[in-house]
Amino acid sequence: MEYRTAGESHGRGLLAFIEGFPSGFLIDVDKINFELRRRQGGYGRGGRQQIEADKIEILTGIWQGKSTGAPLSFWIVNKDSRIDSAPEIVNPRPGHVDLAGAVKFGLPIRPIMERASARETAARVAAGALANQYLESKGIAVVGFVRSIGDADSSWDELQKREFEREIDLLDPSELLSRRNGSEFYTAFSDSIAANREAKFREIVDDATLGGDSVGGLIEIRAFNVPIGIGSHTQWNQKLDAKIAMNIMSIQAIKGVEIGLGFAAAKTRGSKMHDPIGYDEAQKSSANQGYYRRTNNAGGIEGGISNGSTIVVRCAMKPIPTMRLPLKSIDWNTKKQSNATYERSDVCAVPAASVVAQNVLAITILEAMLNDQCKC
Repeated sequence: MEYRTAGESHGRGLLAFIEGFPSGFLIDVDKINFELRRRQGGYGRGGRQQIEADKIEILTGIWQGKSTGAPLSFWIVNKDSRIDSAPEIVNPRPGHVDLAGAVKFGLPIRPIMERASARETAARVAAGALANQYLESKGIAVVGFVRSIGDADSSWDELQKREFEREIDLLDPSELLSRRNGSEFYTAFSDSIAANREAKFREIVDDATLGGDSVGGLIEIRAFNVPIGIGSHTQWNQKLDAKIAMNIMSIQAIKGVEIGLGFAAAKTRGSKMHDPIGYDEAQKSSANQGYYRRTNNAGGIEGGISNGSTIVVRCAMKPIPTMRLPLKSIDWNTKKQSNATYERSDVCAVPAASVVAQNVLAITILEAMLNDQCKC
């Protein structure tokens, strides 16, 4: 199985093309549209989300509501489709692909930024939401949520932070979803700390808004009940963690990806890093086939293969490079010093990016499962 997307930010719409999806699967369009609405939400979003009302139309690969095994194509209409009349961009934005893309393709900046825009992720969310439905039918749950906004963690009480880390490892998917869906930042904090943490997040976003600036943050995605054996050690490009890292990093504005303990593993001794193995005969029929770990520093993947523990992925989103307070740039035509162009944008899109990351992880796992030779 594989998928592709097409479309521009202000073009006629966005297309997701999925090939190799199993036949006979009843597709719940409402669930896909729910994820598209979530992608448009979250504190700190801009005016574009008030214009669009994203929902899919399934163009191909479906019969009487079920997949046929033929290529599926999802279409999402853009209400703001002024690509041919939109003003040209002549001042490339630092942090955006404007300059590098225009030089590479020998085109003006406008067509470059139209395709590079994070608006493209609506198509990826649609594809991933379908993948999530299929995974759910196999007992697998993928949940993404926001860990932090800006530098908020620098003011977080260390004891409270450690308690949260321990607590979140004990949450099942339904509890995690309940917390996430009740938060305007899509966080997973308990009621006892949510008000304080999210008040700090709002303060950071509001301050950036007043200053014409933008903020990034940290996202986490967990995949529960993934069976042992997805991925492979036999070739570098078949490793599940490699596929996850590439696909999550491909999301616009993501600048770092880690799995399990991640970068902290560099500071941890082997005796504390690696997860001791146990076996419980009563759990032999479960996703982990009875094997269990008391810790999950590996993040559910060892040697490129899922090991039956929850897959834990984190990613860092940079601040969006389009700001009302622009950085210095040049005029594309004259090459003289100028200010970067401002296009309508968000101040904080971290909650939205958590939706994208969740659905990208879902389709990555499904691709690996369907393309694999796993005997699990």
